[in-house]
Amino acid sequence: MSKAEPKARHVAIIMDGNGRWAKKRFLPRAMGHQRGVEAVRRVVKGAREFGLEALTIYAFSTENWRRPEDEVSDLMTLMKRFILSDLDEIAQANVKLKIIGDYKAFKPDVVELIEGALSRTAGNTGTTLAVALNYGSHDEIARAATAAAAKGPITPATIAAELDTADLPPLDLLIRTSGEERLSNFLLWQVAYAEFYFTDVLWPDFTAEHLRAAIDTFEKRERRYGGR
Repeated sequence: MSKAEPKARHVAIIMDGNGRWAKKRFLPRAMGHQRGVEAVRRVVKGAREFGLEALTIYAFSTENWRRPEDEVSDLMTLMKRFILSDLDEIAQANVKLKIIGDYKAFKPDVVELIEGALSRTAGNTGTTLAVALNYGSHDEIARAATAAAAKGPITPATIAAELDTADLPPLDLLIRTSGEERLSNFLLWQVAYAEFYFTDVLWPDFTAEHLRAAIDTFEKRERRYGGR
């Protein structure tokens, strides 16, 4: 594959717009999050069909704890419901689940469900679904630098080896939905040479076809990595 025709291996998505989707329809914010989970199902299926090696989604940031308590509780409930209802299908589809961030900060019942899902899919060899939970890139980089320093000299390579995504392919494409164009403390190290794709589509309306369009756009770009 030439530089002018890159093949996407790892795509990340900032899933934005659940609240605005609900507000436009005069629905509770929780309904927007619920429809957002349905979009996750569609996109994970699309990632498998399109042959992605890894799909990383921003599900819950370190800053999301500042949201109203009832909204955080709704998000935790949806997370548990998703694991309970979708784990069989994920496992049977050969998808490997990975968590980036400090998920152990959640309540014990959530941690137990997450660890059960990780164990259940650990041997799978298809697309890796990396879910960012209680994740912030500043925190990740600080943890990685600390771990690297404990082992020897700090270099870009030694820090990269300690990142939560160290076992994933380099990030190729970052998608953000809902018309916003910022990174929100997500994968700041990993996006160094990634391509960006912004869309006005609100996350609950995002489909596998939208993912395919983003990948098609990416694969028409020429990646130079600082060269000419």
